Amino acid sequence: MTKPRVFEKEFADRKLTVEIGKLAGQAHGSCTVRYGDTVVLATAVIAPKERDGVDYFPLTVDYEERLYAAGKIKGSRFIKREGRATDEAVLTARLIDRCVRPLFKGMTYKDLQVIVTVLSVDGENDPDVPAMIAASIALGISPIPWGGPIAGVRIGLVEGALRVNPSYAEREKAILDLFVAGTTDEVVMIEAGGIQVAEKDFYAAVEFGQKQNADLMSFLNDIVREVGVPKRTEAERTDEEKTMDELVQRKLKEFLSGKKLSAVYTKDKIRTKENVAAMKDELDAILKADNEVSKDARAKATAALDTAIEEAARDLVLKTNRRVDGRELDELRELSAEVSVLPRTHGSGLFQRGETQVLSIVTLGSPGDEQTLDTMEESGTKRFMHHYNFPPFSVGEVKPMRGPSRRDIGHGALAEKALVPLIPAKENFPYTIRVVSEVLSSNGSSSQASICGSSLALMDAGVPVAGPCAGIAMGLIMDPSDKKNYRILSDIQGVEDHAGDMDFKVAGTEKGITAAQLDIKLGGISLEIVEKTVTQAREARLKVLATMAKAIAEPRASLSEYAPRIISLNIPVDKIREVIGSGGKIINEIIESCGVEAIDIDDDGFVVITSHSAEGAEKAKAWVESIAKDVELGAVYDGVVTQIVTDRNSGEEIGAIVELGKGKDGMVHISQLRYERIGKVSDVVKVGETIKVKVIDVDTVRGRISLSAKALLTPPANYQGYEDRPRNTSHGANGRPGFNRPPRDRRDRGTRF
Repeated sequence: MTKPRVFEKEFADRKLTVEIGKLAGQAHGSCTVRYGDTVVLATAVIAPKERDGVDYFPLTVDYEERLYAAGKIKGSRFIKREGRATDEAVLTARLIDRCVRPLFKGMTYKDLQVIVTVLSVDGENDPDVPAMIAASIALGISPIPWGGPIAGVRIGLVEGALRVNPSYAEREKAILDLFVAGTTDEVVMIEAGGIQVAEKDFYAAVEFGQKQNADLMSFLNDIVREVGVPKRTEAERTDEEKTMDELVQRKLKEFLSGKKLSAVYTKDKIRTKENVAAMKDELDAILKADNEVSKDARAKATAALDTAIEEAARDLVLKTNRRVDGRELDELRELSAEVSVLPRTHGSGLFQRGETQVLSIVTLGSPGDEQTLDTMEESGTKRFMHHYNFPPFSVGEVKPMRGPSRRDIGHGALAEKALVPLIPAKENFPYTIRVVSEVLSSNGSSSQASICGSSLALMDAGVPVAGPCAGIAMGLIMDPSDKKNYRILSDIQGVEDHAGDMDFKVAGTEKGITAAQLDIKLGGISLEIVEKTVTQAREARLKVLATMAKAIAEPRASLSEYAPRIISLNIPVDKIREVIGSGGKIINEIIESCGVEAIDIDDDGFVVITSHSAEGAEKAKAWVESIAKDVELGAVYDGVVTQIVTDRNSGEEIGAIVELGKGKDGMVHISQLRYERIGKVSDVVKVGETIKVKVIDVDTVRGRISLSAKALLTPPANYQGYEDRPRNTSHGANGRPGFNRPPRDRRDRGTRF
C-alpha cells in the first residue's frame, strides 16, 4: 500500500485539505477533501467498453448523503437506513454534473460514474463546495480523458460585502448566494439565488468568484501534476473503420448536394420534426438501395445528418444574424398570459411563450401543512413549495409515468429559488403555499415559463408577493474556430438549446435578479459573455413582465372563496400549555366545537387558526384569547355554573364553580352569593345557569380564583359586612388579632376555601 499524499491550502480563512491514496483504492480516481470539519469522498470510474445502442454520453453523478455525517439517526420508527436521494442531494449531484460535463467534449459512449459521499459535516461549511472540488480532483488524477481540473467557490453578498464560502449563518443574511465554477480564465457553471439583485452586483460577484477560482486552480493543477496518471487514449481507428467513415461522408455529401438544410426548420416544432424525419427516411432509402453501404454505415450516416442539420442552424445565426424561426437575435417568441383559468383552485395562471405552455396552480393551507425537513443538513419546516411536472405528452412522446425525475426536481427547485424571496413573511401571511407547474407543451425554456406561470397564479390567489417575477433562457452560438465570433440569443427554443453552446437561465423582477443558472457545452465562457448575457436578459425579462401585467398587475385584494381563512394572534408563551390542554384536550375541543380546520401554535406563542368559516374562526379566536388572558382582580364576568361544591365531611353545599371562559373557572363561596344568610347553594343558583360574578382574589401559587356575586349587589341598609368591620388590635386567647365580633358560622369567612 502506497503512502497517502496530503495537500493543504489556506482558503477563505479555513484549511482546505486533499488526501489521495488512503481510501477507495480500486476506483480509477479517488480523493477526500476536508474543509473545516466537513469531509467528502469522491470517486470516478469508467467502464471498459462502450455501451451498445447509446447515442449520448452516459455520465452519472451521484451525491450520497449519510446521516452519520451529521450525527443523526433517521426519524422513522421502521426505517433507519438512508433511502432514495433527498431533493437536496439530487440538486447537489446536478450541480456537480453541470460543472464537470462540459469538459468531456468528444467522449466515447463508455459508462462513467462519479460518486461523492459525504462523510462528515460541521454545520458551518456546505459540503457542495468541497464535493465539487473533490469530483474535479478525482477525475483529474484518473486515467479518464477529461479536460479539467476546474475549481468552484460560493460567494455571498452579505451586508454589502462579498464573502468567500460564507457560513450557513452568513448565507441567511445574504442578498445573493452564488456558486460559480470555472477554469483559470473562463466560467463553466453558475447557480445563484438572490433578493432582487441588480445586474451589476450580480456580475461583480461572478467576477470576484472567478478570481478565487483562479487562485484555487494553481493548487489543483499542482495536485494533478504530482499525483495524476496519464490519460487513456482511444485506440486508433482501424483501416476498415476509416474507410467506412470516408464512405459515409461521401454519401452524405452527395445526398445533401443542392439541399438547403436550414429549410427543415419552421416555427412549428412538430412540423420541423416531421421535416427532419422525412429527410432521414429519404437518406436511409437511398443508402438501402446502395450495395456499397452496410447497415452500420447507414446508421452512421443518419447520425451524421443530425449533426449537419444542427450545424446548419448554427451557421444561419453566425452568417445572417437570423434564427431558424426567422427571429432577430434578441426577439422573443409570441407571449400570452391568463389567470383564473380553473374554477375551484385557490389561484391559477397560464403562461405561453411560443410552443411552450405551462399551467401553474396555487394551493393555500394552514401552517400545519408545512413540509417537515429532516435531512443531513436541514431540520425544521418549509412553508413555500414549488413542484414541476413534465409529462411525456408535452413533447409528443409516450413514456411511463414514474414520479419526478432529477430534471423535474431541478427545474422545480430553480423556480422555487426565483420565487421564494418574493413570498411574504409568515407573520404577515401565515399560509403554507404550494405551487404546482404543469408543463402542457414544451419547445424549450419550460422551467422559466413555470416561473412566469407561478407568479401569475400567486397574484391570482391573492398572495401579497413583493412583485411579479419572470424568467428567460439565454443562448449562445460561438464559432469554434474563433471564440470572439459569437451571438447571444434571447429566449432560446429547443433546437437552439440542443444545437447551441449555452443555456443561461435568468429570473427576476423589474428590480433585479432572484435566480440564475448557467449550463454550457463549451469548455467555458468569458466574463464578457456573462456580463452581456445578464444585461440582455434584463431587457427580455421586462418584455415578459409587461405581457404578464396585462393579465394581472398586482396581487388580488382578497383570497378565493374556496381558500381557507386564517386568523392569527399572539399569546404569552406560558399560556401555550393551557390552550393545548392535557393530551391536546382543550385545543381539540376548540377545533371540534368551532368547526375550524386547524389551530397551530408556534413555540413563541404565535397562534394561527385556519377555517373555511369566518364565524367559526372568530369563535375559536375568542376562545383561545379567553384561555390565554389572565383573570384580573376586580374583573366582572358572566359565568356559567358548572358544579355545586359540597363539603367532604358534612356533605353541606359550600359553594359553586363558575366557568369564566374556556379553561378558566373560579369558586363562589356560599357566603359570597347573597348578603343574607343562605341555607343551600342550590337554593340560589343551578348548574348551567349564567350568573354575574366579580373576581375578589387570585391565588397564582395555588391556581385558585375566588369569586363573589354579592359584590355586584346593593347591600341592605345598615349592613356591616365582614370586610367592613373595624380591626381589633387586641389579641384573643389564641394570640392572634381578630375582628371585634361574635363567633359566626364557619361558612361566612370570606373568600377562603
